[in-house]
Amino acid sequence: MTNGRRTRGRPRDPEADDAIMRAALELFVERGLEGANIEQIAKRAGVAKVTVYRRWSSKEELLIQAIERARTLVPENDIWATTDTVAPPVDERLVDSWAHTLGDGRFRAILAQLIGSSVTQPSLLAAYREQYIQPRRRLIHAALERTRVGDRPATDADLDTVIDMVVGAAMYRMLIDPDASADPAATRQYLEAVLQQADRLLRLPDVPHQQEEGPAPA
Repeated sequence: MTNGRRTRGRPRDPEADDAIMRAALELFVERGLEGANIEQIAKRAGVAKVTVYRRWSSKEELLIQAIERARTLVPENDIWATTDTVAPPVDERLVDSWAHTLGDGRFRAILAQLIGSSVTQPSLLAAYREQYIQPRRRLIHAALERTRVGDRPATDADLDTVIDMVVGAAMYRMLIDPDASADPAATRQYLEAVLQQADRLLRLPDVPHQQEEGPAPA
């Protein structure tokens, strides 16, 4: 006996995979997690339910893979695992991918549903965070750690806070001020400005705590 799935028969059809993931995301945006059930996903994708279940064990597994594919254009994990720089110059492929994602109205709707579902059905966001967000965050943190050589970033810099600031700025831009993301050139300029500010924070020397002022020396 084996724990792996059987692999006999015809190989997976990538076109069917794409159709299923596309249908899953469309239904997720339109109806939320509850409405994106396997039966409706299969119907919209034009496949049998068994075709979906052969590929994914649950709709949550299907959705988090589809969301990750929609989020990025490049294999970011591979880039972060080898990069020695964080804020400018960041790998151009990363900046291009981020700019595209920020300006993607479809992904903005996906992200809004993902965050919204965390209130009533937190399992989806929890699974996505565990499988994709946390591993990517660890790679980014490790990339920042590698730049500590030569006191860059500052040896006491709170790297997690810096990561939160950059991610938070991007999400604010996407969800709260979506019109500002419509112009790809302006979006890229915004991202570069955010990264420059993060780089500035990382380069700041240690700031001693200011002591209370006493009487001036005679």
